[in-house]
Amino acid sequence: MNFKKRIGAFSKLGEILRNYFDKNKSKNNSFLNKWETEIEKQIAEQHFFNAWFTPENVEFALKLWAKLLTRKNIEKWLSEYKINEQKKPKNIGVILAGNIPLVGMHDFVSVLISGNNFIGKLSSKDDSLLKLMTAILCDIEPDFSGNIIFTNNILQNFDAVIATGSNNSARYFEYYFAKYPSLIRKNRNSIAILNGKESDKDLENLSNDVFLYFGLGCRSVSKIYVPENYDFDKFFIAFDKWNFISKHNKYANNYDYYKSVYQMNKIGFLDNGFMLLKNDNQIYSPLAVIFYEYYSDIINLAPEINKNINEIQCIVSKLNEIENSMPFGTTQNPHLCDYADNADTMKFLLNL
Repeated sequence: MNFKKRIGAFSKLGEILRNYFDKNKSKNNSFLNKWETEIEKQIAEQHFFNAWFTPENVEFALKLWAKLLTRKNIEKWLSEYKINEQKKPKNIGVILAGNIPLVGMHDFVSVLISGNNFIGKLSSKDDSLLKLMTAILCDIEPDFSGNIIFTNNILQNFDAVIATGSNNSARYFEYYFAKYPSLIRKNRNSIAILNGKESDKDLENLSNDVFLYFGLGCRSVSKIYVPENYDFDKFFIAFDKWNFISKHNKYANNYDYYKSVYQMNKIGFLDNGFMLLKNDNQIYSPLAVIFYEYYSDIINLAPEINKNINEIQCIVSKLNEIENSMPFGTTQNPHLCDYADNADTMKFLLNL
């Protein structure tokens, strides 16, 4: 299958997803008519198998890929690379995480659109959404069916590996796959840097960066830096639109647990009834907890950020002094060229 056909198939997949969410979608789309019921079922039923995969979160993930998979977006992304059509396909073993819906979709697209074969080991926490995308893709372009394998066992017959997991599992991956070209990803989280002059809208947008997917993604903000004497009242008011999250049983259990732990150990924290704010110098915070840290001078904060840069996926801020920062409310809307751990997956694949 040539490069143009691969691009065409993925752009068609995006079109089907866009049509699904379009209230004025055409009823003459044969692919949509065939897959609409199954897409609807997956959205509605994922939370029965993984409580974190609420219909709202699954829908958000699918809408993101509906937006990303256009011919224009794909061609713009790949214009930075040289695709060798004559190169023999490699078998790429991919160990996928399961923290948020379709978290492995980018690896799936990258492996296949680069002309390689995908051998995927799905997480038990997210083992059907990518299979649905595969089924639709192979319906669009049957030639893909020979390029995709899913396995529940140990990866075999691979030439290179892409693996995503915790810091502990990453050490295992690095040892186990030491003989193979590999791209190993570890834990990362995102941070926000405030100066106290943010608008109500800025803070509302920041709340989306914190709470979308319950804060379980590497692009989720888990730590904020604030100036000394920062007034958290405005912050809490802006975040209150997410108070419904406390009705989610597993989230509420985490909130109650960490609140009890901090109280028993006489650890200070701020509480708005569904989120805890704890003064801590770590980047990664537990679920239902956001760490915060004061700074006195924004210029002096840069070395602190650089020291922890390997733990950080995104930096959210409006401050001109903060390089490579993102606007509030955008962390969960990456582009195709935004790579997990800032490791260029496509470059890795094309250099094999």
